[in-house]
Amino acid sequence: MGQYVIILNFIFSYSPPNPPKLEDFEVARKLGEGKFGFVYFARTKCNKVPCALKVVSKKEVVRCRVEHQIRRELEIMCHLRHPHILQMYSFFSDSERIYLVLEFAYHGQMYSDLTRSGRFSEVRSATYVYQLCDALIYCHSKRVLHRDIKPENLLLGINKELKLADFGWSVHAPSLRRRTICGTLDYLPPEMLSGNTHDERVDIWAVGVLCYEMLCGSPPFEHEQHQETHSRICAVKYSFPRVISPNAQSLISAVSVQFMLYFNLLKVLVPKD
Repeated sequence: MGQYVIILNFIFSYSPPNPPKLEDFEVARKLGEGKFGFVYFARTKCNKVPCALKVVSKKEVVRCRVEHQIRRELEIMCHLRHPHILQMYSFFSDSERIYLVLEFAYHGQMYSDLTRSGRFSEVRSATYVYQLCDALIYCHSKRVLHRDIKPENLLLGINKELKLADFGWSVHAPSLRRRTICGTLDYLPPEMLSGNTHDERVDIWAVGVLCYEMLCGSPPFEHEQHQETHSRICAVKYSFPRVISPNAQSLISAVSVQFMLYFNLLKVLVPKD
């Protein structure tokens, strides 16, 4: 129990002045689960406002040694306000759990919708790319890198508008340069896989990968063997199926070409440790 108290003090050293309590909510069905806990649909008892309650086990946080990651997610989400970023209304804790009170995304994960549809139309994909880029421009202006963009971390609001979520791998980097390898393999850029420093371009690379996956139904470098996926990414080896229009191909290619020019320059200019 002592270590939980230490974590509580560490994570909530900047707690909101009047945090809610679990008793303030009517908790209903489970929406999903993650490595450290569950997400539930809930309503506030006082005015019946719908929300999502993300419940994080302190025991799992300690076991996996991700105290800094949880604190970082809270710090970042507290300061982000944008129509295409899932809002965190507040947070609180009890002796065993941390609770994040989040905006409820009525249509759930983009991943589920994409799986059901097989792929999205070009118009719908373009709309999501525009909304995501709008959110990323805002994040990058705040010196925040998301670093884990993928359909599972993109939610859909009441009008199926995009909501960027899950800032667990995000970082506030004043210089916008990092070296840590994080995120999901299919969406990682060559720069990160090679251990070079990276900046906001990792998110732009992910936009290109996402655009391809929305139009095609699978990411461009996907392979059942992780090492082959790794090799394809580093070589930027992919092809376009006929369903992707020339205009969409040009956009995706522009992202990968510009990124590779930057990556190759880094290999020449940045000394290895």
